[in-house]
Amino acid sequence: MDSSGHKLDLGKKSLLVGKHRLAPLTFSDPIIFSDLFNWITNKKIQKFNPDNSRVIARPFKINDETRAKNIIKRVLGIDEDEVVQLYKTVIKDFSFRHKDIEGIFMRHFKAVEQYIESKESLSTKRKLLLGSYFTSEYSIESVALFNPSIAVYPKQNDLKEGQTRVIISFRATGEGHISSIVFRSAVIDKHNNIFLEPFSRYVSTPQIILNPVYDKYVFELKLKEMNILNEFAETILNRLGNQFTYDQLQECINQVNRENIPTQADKEKTISEINWLAKSNYEVIFPPEQLISERVIFPVAERESNGIEDARFVRFINDDGTAVYYATYTAYNGFDILPQLIETRDFHHFKISTLNGKMARNKGMALFPRKINGKYAMISRIDGENLYLMYSDNVHFWSEAIQIQSPQRPWEFVQIGNCGSPIETKAGWILLTHGVGPMRKYCIGIELLDLKDPSKIIARLDAPLLSPREKEREGYVPNVVYSCGSIILNEDLIIPYATSDSTSAIAIIGVDELLQKLTSV
Repeated sequence: MDSSGHKLDLGKKSLLVGKHRLAPLTFSDPIIFSDLFNWITNKKIQKFNPDNSRVIARPFKINDETRAKNIIKRVLGIDEDEVVQLYKTVIKDFSFRHKDIEGIFMRHFKAVEQYIESKESLSTKRKLLLGSYFTSEYSIESVALFNPSIAVYPKQNDLKEGQTRVIISFRATGEGHISSIVFRSAVIDKHNNIFLEPFSRYVSTPQIILNPVYDKYVFELKLKEMNILNEFAETILNRLGNQFTYDQLQECINQVNRENIPTQADKEKTISEINWLAKSNYEVIFPPEQLISERVIFPVAERESNGIEDARFVRFINDDGTAVYYATYTAYNGFDILPQLIETRDFHHFKISTLNGKMARNKGMALFPRKINGKYAMISRIDGENLYLMYSDNVHFWSEAIQIQSPQRPWEFVQIGNCGSPIETKAGWILLTHGVGPMRKYCIGIELLDLKDPSKIIARLDAPLLSPREKEREGYVPNVVYSCGSIILNEDLIIPYATSDSTSAIAIIGVDELLQKLTSV
């Protein structure tokens, strides 16, 4: 910083980490902070722009069985020489766009092979060609790359003294407004210069495990919350152990259904809801050698078919000192929303589960990075308008909430919410908020919560900390700045934020100056 406390322009130097020379993020555009706070910094880091060349190869699902069989019949009707030539063309056109295109084709062939009577006699080339007809590309970030959050990455290998590796998550949106989660990694030096790690044009979905182990107690509580815990459901659960798999659940459902036990319950609806709950809880695994930028968490469950929205990642420290990463997100199926939870320790293996309880509703739930007074704590906006504080003994269940703030300033009269998990400082919990004002303009505000009792707001700035400036107003959703999570590193608050639901950037603020402004209000 210079003598006035402003960040200095550090140019375009590169950084060598391990065997890679990393690309710097350069300081360029005009000030994006409110004019009242030009004491913060007069620079911002260049934008993260969406890249429509990043495509996944996903199943091309044809719900009409007759149509699917017709396609298969046509492919089976051509001779082997034509199969070879057609497949060569497919490989020429698509193999350079995906790391394992043949593995993808074979998986998608296996998804339709039940429609083929003599599949054993098919050549490998014909199977792969059939798989290609049931595959389509999807550009995951063709529309937008926005609503980022940042966390210190669990692996800090191949770094020099004073360097820290971080992971930045984004909401990527493509055709049909389907949202997924993508990642970038960067190295930050002791001066908070930020250098992007190698970025790949390839992107792929993980292995999906639809047969995780369920906890019967948690499963039963969720069914009760859904008003599905009837006598038919109880008969099924009573035959399961305290821990059970998806396959065991299906076997038990089929067994109880075959017995035709008399009941007043709607069996078909009960089975459908039980299966919906089971399929909303799953796991995904990425290969350990895969680059962070190549991983995408794409919608799997029916309730998130139209999007995984606004993941708020936080590094959570357990009572024993170990770390786990949680992220709350909104599952959207085009009609309804459902709050979900992601859990990971390494960003390779992710567990996805429902959030439960009468207060687990609406959007914008953000977990504190540690327990408070022996309980998990969460900032939420359960009514779509006001800020709430919730406590729970179980990270998956949220049944009680107290309102701690309502919109008070003109720039937040429509609604107020959080911009990610609270951040601990010696003076209190820093909470970034978002407010919606005239013309649905989104701004980012900031306040300070009491360390021991976060329901108490110690201080807050009356004006927004960040507002959309002229260059940031245009996009998919105009007049929006928004963040899903920040960190403190080397005495600076590092805020990744989105502009107009289109692109993303990073802003840096000195924590001491910020706290001084907050506590002097």
